[in-house]
Amino acid sequence: MNSQKGLRVVIIGGVACGPKVASRLKRLIPDAEVTVIDRSEYVSYGACGIPYFLEGVFDSIDALIETPAKVKRTPEFFEKAKGFKVLTKTEAKKIDPESKTVLVQDLESGKEQEISYDKLVIATGASPLKPPIPGIDKQNVCFVRDLNDASRIKAIIDKEKPKHAVIVGGGYIGIEMAEALKSAGLDVTIIEMLDQIFPQFLDKELSLLIEKYMKTRGVNIYTKEKVLEIKGNEKAQFVKTEKQEIPAEIVVVAVGVRPNDRLARDAGIACNPKGGILINNYCQTSDPDIYAGGDCVVNQYINPITGQPVYIPLGSTANKHGRVIANHIAGIITPYPGVCGTSICKIFDMAVGRAGLTESLANSLGMDVVSTIWSGPDKPHYMNGKPLVIKILASKRYRRILGVQVVGFGDVARRVDVAATAIFFKATLDQMAYFDLAYAPPFSPPIDPIITASHVLLNKMNGLAQGLNPLEAKKRMDENPDLILLDVRTPEEFSQMRLDDERVVHIPLGALRNRLSELPKDKEILAFCKVSMRGYEAQRILNAAGYDKVWFIEGGLIGWPFKIWTP
Repeated sequence: MNSQKGLRVVIIGGVACGPKVASRLKRLIPDAEVTVIDRSEYVSYGACGIPYFLEGVFDSIDALIETPAKVKRTPEFFEKAKGFKVLTKTEAKKIDPESKTVLVQDLESGKEQEISYDKLVIATGASPLKPPIPGIDKQNVCFVRDLNDASRIKAIIDKEKPKHAVIVGGGYIGIEMAEALKSAGLDVTIIEMLDQIFPQFLDKELSLLIEKYMKTRGVNIYTKEKVLEIKGNEKAQFVKTEKQEIPAEIVVVAVGVRPNDRLARDAGIACNPKGGILINNYCQTSDPDIYAGGDCVVNQYINPITGQPVYIPLGSTANKHGRVIANHIAGIITPYPGVCGTSICKIFDMAVGRAGLTESLANSLGMDVVSTIWSGPDKPHYMNGKPLVIKILASKRYRRILGVQVVGFGDVARRVDVAATAIFFKATLDQMAYFDLAYAPPFSPPIDPIITASHVLLNKMNGLAQGLNPLEAKKRMDENPDLILLDVRTPEEFSQMRLDDERVVHIPLGALRNRLSELPKDKEILAFCKVSMRGYEAQRILNAAGYDKVWFIEGGLIGWPFKIWTP
């Protein structure tokens, strides 16, 4: 471990990665001289908590800058408790790698000074993308990146009492802000230019499930629609799209972020042409004495599945970078292994998570994959389990798990974390199908949903299960007017909800063997039930009876993202 006395470390950026480097480094090298520089008045805050502050989950924005013991993380706190200096309202203007200095400016006094370093860390984060939409600079058009943005949005809601909010962008931030603004009493509309919400995060059949649910919670969603203009005088009043004008007294733009790499570029440090500082597995840049981490970097995000760099800015990753950087400076060699796209999001009472690749991304990479969708409760029925929908993706040839997506009202995080661990350690589907997971009725069924979903995909890969995901099933229904939709639920279930389609034939599973004569063998049959366990069993029964044009609809009615009839 490096114990060089008086080692000078300067860190540019004080939100996630920067404070982590400083705190860890002072524990490893107590006599190091560590200085953190940030242009904001706030440092080390939980930016990911902004939507929940606006929703009213907690009253004061101070909660995002406090420790669990409710001590504010101020420059004084860091100097006294952690032993390093923090310069707020101070902007780094220029890095000189040859002289190993950083030119900084006090934003209040305008005074400039040079600070020398032995090791430099760039943790400048990312900035929201600002699309070239006429009217985007109006007073009540907001972005969501830092605590000043949060305070501004809160002030507009409290003082101006807007009734209508429009969110431009249907990704993570846009979806979280939709819940926050809806909970604050506003009429909320999301406008997404692509053909689905969560376009980079989920496959379409699961994003449609979320869209369907959000609409039941009163959120208006328009996909495949481009914003042309934000209309009004000094303030927004309407958002004009290609198809309509939507009232908006507040507009939130959430179309992505761009890495803040200007300082590095100006200093001659290697950067990705598309944005982001290039680093190695130890978060070193092209200058070995300059490190970078957090949302401003790109090449460390090596996907362990594809081996290709990806950009997924997350506070959790930024903190891990901070540990890797501090370790390396201190002589502890800890390579960063990359990320596999593990993320989770809360949407009202629903959660959605993902680990690994989506099927659309895998297909775009030319990978030979097979997938399935399973739905069911996260606990036994007698424990009032809540529904989950799980999609698993695996390699046809190597049977390796490539991706898992989970949507539902049950414990989504547990299943995503299991999947992330499996993907990280390159587990096969056969291995995950027999993971020894914790079981007791308050927590899961005897066979956990992630394992059951694995069994379904194994059955599909081994030729037993002939499943169609909802999009495939819908395509067949649209193209073949003469097919049969075989509902094998009980009469009571059938009376409560069903597919609103005159091609539906209702034969409960227990009666199917005795009523085979009612089903012609020359027509395509799509079997289903509530979750399609019985749909799969119906497929096997019909196959055994000589029916060879039979499939079951994966996920059943729980996983069906289209309209369902209810009384």
